[in-house]
Amino acid sequence: MKQEIISRVIQGDRDAFRSLYDEYFDYAMRTAMLVTKHGERAKDAVQETFLRVYRNIWQYDSSKPFKPWLYCILLRECYRVMEREKKVVPLAGELELERIGVEPELPDTSLDVYDALQSLPDMYRIPLILKYLHDYSEKEIADTLELNVNTLKSRLLKGREKMRDRLGGEPHGSKA
Repeated sequence: MKQEIISRVIQGDRDAFRSLYDEYFDYAMRTAMLVTKHGERAKDAVQETFLRVYRNIWQYDSSKPFKPWLYCILLRECYRVMEREKKVVPLAGELELERIGVEPELPDTSLDVYDALQSLPDMYRIPLILKYLHDYSEKEIADTLELNVNTLKSRLLKGREKMRDRLGGEPHGSKA
């Protein structure tokens, strides 16, 4: 079914692109919010991502899953938007970062987890988001981030350790 939609998009079918957009928009927006930590930047990154997908869909290799291809583009756009924003000096003091819920069904106690995740450096935060919030395999994440799988595993381990430290967890279970 997905390949049929992509084939129609390649042929210029705007309705097919709209269905692809509708299917992935919310997921892309949540990811962009987690990566950029800012609503407007996330919207810019998602908009630019879907423009690039539409213009470059012919480059998609249909023998591979679509979602990692899309999210590779999305992550690059998030980084590009964040880099562009670093060069802009705000005129009216500090800008307050927006907060979003990671998933609507998470309980309120997840706010500490959200804060801990958002406080991590990108090199740990992005792999954790892809692995635990989006259920990517380690190979898919490594391919998307253009990393060696062992490097990715090391970053996931270090990211989990940093999360545990920020949340006050014990190194290897409880000391009971």
